[in-house]
Amino acid sequence: MYFTRVLLALQALILTIIGLAYFIRPEEMASYSGMLLMGPAAVTDVRAYYGCLPLGLAAFLLLVQLRLQLMRAALDLLVLIYTALALGRVSGLWLDGSLQQTFNLYALLFEVVSAGLAFVALRRLEGR
Repeated sequence: MYFTRVLLALQALILTIIGLAYFIRPEEMASYSGMLLMGPAAVTDVRAYYGCLPLGLAAFLLLVQLRLQLMRAALDLLVLIYTALALGRVSGLWLDGSLQQTFNLYALLFEVVSAGLAFVALRRLEGR
């Protein structure tokens, strides 16, 4: 259970940093992946989706530290979210012919590692 709690806390920290970065500096963060925010609506969308969605997920992961009965649900959620993101990113890299994009390759690495670690933690919990 220690491994799982550390993993969830680390994920919460990473998601908080990412969420705050996108919320506070949406134009700068969007530019790392080549996005150009053309107006206030686009900036607001990036703040909400790329900023507050990770912050909400991080808050849930911190809540799990207080309510351990939610641990399996949190791990299921992380496996599903990161697997979906990785599959979407791989599909996009292939469809868009953008394999040279280091931003997407690093993001893919993070997503695959995160999904894998969450899956390992889930299997360890189920083995109890």
